[in-house]
Amino acid sequence: MTISSSAATVLAFSVADRWHDFWHGEIGVWILTKGLRIALLLIGGLLAARFISWAAQRVVRRIDAEYQESDQLVRSESAKHRQAVASVISWVSVALLFVIVLVEVTDVLAVPVASLVAPAAVLGAALGFGAQRIVQDLLAGFFIITEKQYGFGDLVRLTIGASNEAEGTVEDVTLRVTKLRSTEGEMYTVPNGQIVKSLNLSKDWARAVVDIPVSVSVDLNVVNDVLNEVAERATEDAELSKLVLDKPQLMGVESIGVDTVNLRMVARTLPGKQFEVGRRLRVRVVRALRRAGVVTSSDASVAAAGDIIHPAAAAEVQIAPQEPKK
Repeated sequence: MTISSSAATVLAFSVADRWHDFWHGEIGVWILTKGLRIALLLIGGLLAARFISWAAQRVVRRIDAEYQESDQLVRSESAKHRQAVASVISWVSVALLFVIVLVEVTDVLAVPVASLVAPAAVLGAALGFGAQRIVQDLLAGFFIITEKQYGFGDLVRLTIGASNEAEGTVEDVTLRVTKLRSTEGEMYTVPNGQIVKSLNLSKDWARAVVDIPVSVSVDLNVVNDVLNEVAERATEDAELSKLVLDKPQLMGVESIGVDTVNLRMVARTLPGKQFEVGRRLRVRVVRALRRAGVVTSSDASVAAAGDIIHPAAAAEVQIAPQEPKK
């Protein structure tokens, strides 16, 4: 069965007329005016959000590149703060962009503002009761950033609630949450509003504290001479001298037990390097005591055939009050 040319022409004109009528009808006019504007607003908002995220990542990568290309062993406090601020600014900018797009779409749809007053009041009351935790998180995050409590790359210990703690390296800080990477590789996501206390272990400088137990029968003058020599030679070590800010100090007798006497050595270090410095100092102390023939009981310092310190002599890490570097 074939269709004549006249019938085909009539069919084509019919389709064209319907197409023309559709775009000149109410739906077509709405799509060409309001619908197109809404689509452009949504597409523009998505592109702007992607651009904001790209710009923030570019800033972060630039800060990382400056740190990697420099000879610094740790990040500066300003670099940590700039990275945290870049993350927060990008997050806030995307949120504001979403609100602006929503308002513009409402304006295009000609939704009367007066009719939204009552629903907005109900919604505001619901959010006031249901989103208290979110508002608390946002306010706490704002003060964390502005007060520079910690930033990207800081080693922190956070007290959450009554007794829970989370310790790790800060990988991301936003107004709502703080993300920590633990030494085991686990990722903590802590709402800022639940942080009761924050302990920054890498703020400006840190202090490694090493307790050394020796037998009560040992001549403490000999032990003090050995430990002072360890402190003197610590600054001569090429690797260790880069981590300490000044010469380690022997504080003397810290405590007295039944069979042992605990002596304490402290060292002011670069932020976050107190653990490494403590390990290096303990190795030096063990070797120096063995060379000097200073040994303790099997329950205290150095094992007869080993070269490690008893776990009781492990370094305790403290953060001293900030003081200017000399």
